[in-house]
Amino acid sequence: MSVVRIGPYTLPNSLILAPMAGVTDRPFRQLCRQLGAGLVVSEMTTSDVRLYSSRKSRLRLIHADDPEPRSVQIAGGDPAMLADAARHNVELGAQIIDINMGCPAKKVCNKAAGSALMKDETLVREILEAVVAAVDVPVTLKIRTGWDRDHRNGVSIARIAEQSGIAALSVHGRTRADLYTGQAEYDTIAAIKQAISIPVFANGDIDSPEKAHYVLSYTGADALLIGRAAQGRPWIFREIDHFLRTGAHLPAPSLQEVESILLGHLKALHDFYGAEMGVRIARKHVGWYFAALPEAQGFRTQFNRLQEMDAQHASIRAYFAQCPADGKEVA
Repeated sequence: MSVVRIGPYTLPNSLILAPMAGVTDRPFRQLCRQLGAGLVVSEMTTSDVRLYSSRKSRLRLIHADDPEPRSVQIAGGDPAMLADAARHNVELGAQIIDINMGCPAKKVCNKAAGSALMKDETLVREILEAVVAAVDVPVTLKIRTGWDRDHRNGVSIARIAEQSGIAALSVHGRTRADLYTGQAEYDTIAAIKQAISIPVFANGDIDSPEKAHYVLSYTGADALLIGRAAQGRPWIFREIDHFLRTGAHLPAPSLQEVESILLGHLKALHDFYGAEMGVRIARKHVGWYFAALPEAQGFRTQFNRLQEMDAQHASIRAYFAQCPADGKEVA
C-alpha cells in the first residue's frame, strides 16, 4: 500500500473514518482510531462561529485529547464565514480543516452548503481559496461525483480544488440527487484520480475487506473513507487493514470482545455527554451494534426504554451473559 500524506502528516494506514453528523463524535472517533482507523474526522461543524458557544457546537468542536492529526469538517456557503470558521477551529487545536461539499441532506443543501455548492463552480473556487489562505494547516475537501447523474462535474471540481491549494480530496461515489440510495459508482472517482496529482480518497459502500481492495484497485485512490459500515462495527478498520496488508482475513471478534468494546463505548458516551444526554445518544449506537448480534430485536426494544446509565450497562451485561457459550464470533 502507498504511504498517505496530508500536508506534513503521514497516516499510519489508508483507512479514514468518514465524518458523519450525529455519529463521529469524540467517543466514536477515539474508538475507531483504537481499532485501526488511520485518520478520524469530526462531525460537520457550522461555519457560523456565533453558534460555537451553544452546547451542541461545543461538543462537536475539537478536543485536546482527540487523536492526532486532528481533522475538523466545516460546512457553509459563504467564503468569509468559512475562512473565519477555519481560523477559529485551528485556534482550538484543529490540525487539518476539511470542507464539506458532499452532504446531500436537504437542511444543508437548502442553505447553499454541502453538495449544493457543486452547482456553482465559481463559488467553489472562492470558498477554497479563502479557506486555504486563512490557515497554515492543510485543507481537504469532500465532494460527491456531481449534482445529479446528468451533471457529474466531479472532475471539474477536483481540478479547481487542486488549483486552489487543497491538500487532499475525498469523493463519495454518488451524486447529490442519489442521496444514499442505489450503488456507489467508482468510474468518476477513477477519472478524478487520473485528472489531478493531489491524494484522492474514495468513499461509498466500502463495507468489507474485499470491497476495500476492489475500490482501491479500480479507482487508483490513495485511501478509503469508511462511514456507515463502521456504525456498530468499529473493528472493520483493523479487518480491512489486515486484509490489505496480508491478503488474509482476521478472525471476527468474539462475543466477549464485542461486549468489552460496547461497554467501553457506552461508558465513553456517558462520560462525554453526561447522564441524560448520554443515555439518549447511547441508544442509537447500541442499536447499530445489536443489528448484527443474534436474537437481539427484543433486547433493542427493551434497551431503548431504559432511562439510567447503570441500567444500560447492566442490560448489556445481561444480554451477553445469556448468549450461548459456543457463540464465539460476530459475523
